[in-house]
Amino acid sequence: MPKIVTLTLNPAIDGSCEADRVFPTHKVRTRGEKYDPGGGGINVARVASRLGGDAHACYLAGGVTGTVLDSLLDAHGLSRTRMDIADHTRVSLAVHELETGLEYRFVPEGPSVAEAEWRSCLDAIARIDGHYLVASGSLPRGVPDDFYCRLAEVAAGRGAKFVLDTSGEALARTLACGGVFLVKPSIGEFERYVGQALPDMEAIAVAALSIVREGKADHVAVTMGHRGALLADRSGAYSLPAVPVEAKSAVGAGDSFVAAMTLGFARGWSAMEAFRFGLAAGTAAVLSPGTDLCRGEDVEEMFARVARPVRVAPAVE
Repeated sequence: MPKIVTLTLNPAIDGSCEADRVFPTHKVRTRGEKYDPGGGGINVARVASRLGGDAHACYLAGGVTGTVLDSLLDAHGLSRTRMDIADHTRVSLAVHELETGLEYRFVPEGPSVAEAEWRSCLDAIARIDGHYLVASGSLPRGVPDDFYCRLAEVAAGRGAKFVLDTSGEALARTLACGGVFLVKPSIGEFERYVGQALPDMEAIAVAALSIVREGKADHVAVTMGHRGALLADRSGAYSLPAVPVEAKSAVGAGDSFVAAMTLGFARGWSAMEAFRFGLAAGTAAVLSPGTDLCRGEDVEEMFARVARPVRVAPAVE
C-alpha cells in the first residue's frame, strides 16, 4: 500500500485528565492522567496506522520534552523521523469536567524555530519516500507563512500527492501557490479564508468549487461538526450529514478525518468513498475521551452508518 508521510512542525505532548469541577484560584484535583504524542501530522499518522495504513511521522522536536515525545511515539509503535530544534516541544492539556461534561483545552503556542532548522526540515523531507505527503497543523514561530508552498514543491518533485490541513495565512498562501491534492479546512477556518460567513451548504459549495476551478486544489473537504461535511472536486460538490453521536471529546476529530480520507485515496477508493471514510473516522474520534483519537472498531461502525453523499452543485466546467 502507498506510504503516507506526515509532517508536524509544532507537535505536542498531549495530556488529558478529568476533574469533578474546574474553577479558578484553588487547586483543581485531577485523575486519570494520560499522555499521548500529538500535533496534526502525528495524529494523522497515528490514525492511519491504526486503520491499517503504512504511515511515517516526521516532526520537529527539542529539549527534554522532545525526548519525552520520542518515547511516546515509540510506545505507539510509529515509524518516525525526528528533526532537531533548539527550543522545547510544547505540552498541551485537555481537562474533562465531570460535573458538566465540558472539556477545557489548554494549548501553548509552542517553540520558536530558527531558519536553519526549518530549511533543514525541507531537505530531510525531500529524502523520504512516500506517495502522499500530509502537512497538518499550525506553523510555529519563526517559520514563514509560505513554508507549506515550499513543501508542496518538494512533494511535486518526489511525485507525491500533497495533503494540507492548516489555517490562517499559511492556508491562504499555500492555496495561492496551487499543487494541493486535498485540503481540509473546518468551516470556521474556511470562512476566515474566504473572508465572509457562509450561511448554507450552497454558499459553501460555491466557495469550495472556486478553489477547484482556479486550480488551487483538486479536492476541498470542509468539515462542519454537527452539520456534517462537504466535498468539492471537478465532478461537483457533495454533502454528507453528520452521524448523530454523543461527543466525549473534540480532540483529533479533524486529524482523524484527514487520516482516513487520505488512507481511502491510498487504497485506490473513489473520492466519494474516501470522503465517507473520513467522516466516519472524524465521528469516531469524538466517541473517545481525551487524546485517544478514533478506534478502528468505532470507525467501521460509523462507516456503515454514514449516508451516501448528496450532490449540491454541478461539475466544474
